[in-house]
Amino acid sequence: MTARKVASLKEPGRHADGGGLYLRITPSGARSWVFMTTNAGKRAEIGLGAETSVPLSTARKLASDMREAVATGIDPRAVIAPKPIEAPPDIVTFGTFAETYISSIEEGWRNDVHRQQWRNSLRDHAASLSNKRIEDIGTEDVLAVLQPIWLTKSETASRVRGRIEKILAAAKARGLRPLDAANPALWKGHLDVLLPRRPKLTRGHHEALPWRDAPSFMVQLLKRPALAARALEFTILTAARSGEVLGAAWGEIDLDQKLWTVPPTRMKAGAEHVVPLSDAAVAILNELKPEDYRPKDLIFAVGGAARSNMAMAMLLRRMGYRITTHGMRSTFRDWAGDATEFPRDLIEQALAHTISDKVERAYRRGTAIERRRVLMKKWAEYLLPPDQAAPE
Repeated sequence: MTARKVASLKEPGRHADGGGLYLRITPSGARSWVFMTTNAGKRAEIGLGAETSVPLSTARKLASDMREAVATGIDPRAVIAPKPIEAPPDIVTFGTFAETYISSIEEGWRNDVHRQQWRNSLRDHAASLSNKRIEDIGTEDVLAVLQPIWLTKSETASRVRGRIEKILAAAKARGLRPLDAANPALWKGHLDVLLPRRPKLTRGHHEALPWRDAPSFMVQLLKRPALAARALEFTILTAARSGEVLGAAWGEIDLDQKLWTVPPTRMKAGAEHVVPLSDAAVAILNELKPEDYRPKDLIFAVGGAARSNMAMAMLLRRMGYRITTHGMRSTFRDWAGDATEFPRDLIEQALAHTISDKVERAYRRGTAIERRRVLMKKWAEYLLPPDQAAPE
């Protein structure tokens, strides 16, 4: 193999370089070098380190030394000193150890989504810990991660805290943190007296539905025949603000290209926003599309007049949910961040959140539509039964 070939390999499994050296790729995408040999007639696999830490040339040198050891009757494991983690103990960071820890236990997880949730939640909410030495992480560092999301993303915050606690506990067991040191992510008797008590409604005016409950909610919503139900369904499928949907006009829709272009005058950030439409969203529009209409006609109008935000709010109340339409954007954000591998900036763009760098923003606007189309397709497939997510 070449370095370029190594970088391009994505398929899970072992990929041979020759002479007993293999690149091993797990179903979750973790990549490491291994040396395969036989010992007393039994096949043995010896790890050489993560592909990101050990270049191809170094892996080949280790494999060569191991072949020589086998030929002379020496245990090939003697070539490398046993290490609990990939990086030297004096430079082990939280991010490095977290990846090592997750890779060491993820084979016991049956659900691929669980693997994604661990990595994505730490990537999105614990980035401030990533480059810190794991032995130096203290209570203030953990609080800095949790406080911004403790009252606004309760479920996510609790899961992040628990994952940080497990990683720090594993680091302690590996000798990377003092044995007599308390775990700074411990809840009972520690963080429970430092973090504010959550009220029953933790999101105030934007109370959100936990993303795991969204598919069952959609099953109930699909049974509702009212126009407000279709407006709410379209709002959820597009992750749009309710005002953007209720003000949407037929002239903004391109059904052939499956695009909805919201003009700057109707966007919170004052910039045009292009929304790629899933098949399920297009099906709603086709159902509502009149035979004769003008470009300025509102899609979800009642008697030609714009519908009130209260229509969807009252629908949610009649369905027995104490959530808000706007809170469904948080549901989408939590799902995309916890259960998918889509980049954070792409998710933020799907929500029409402002990206600070003007040059980078212009680049993404021109190239990311199709990538966001895949994101919205996955969202529809998660929310809806197969025949509803991709109607004929």
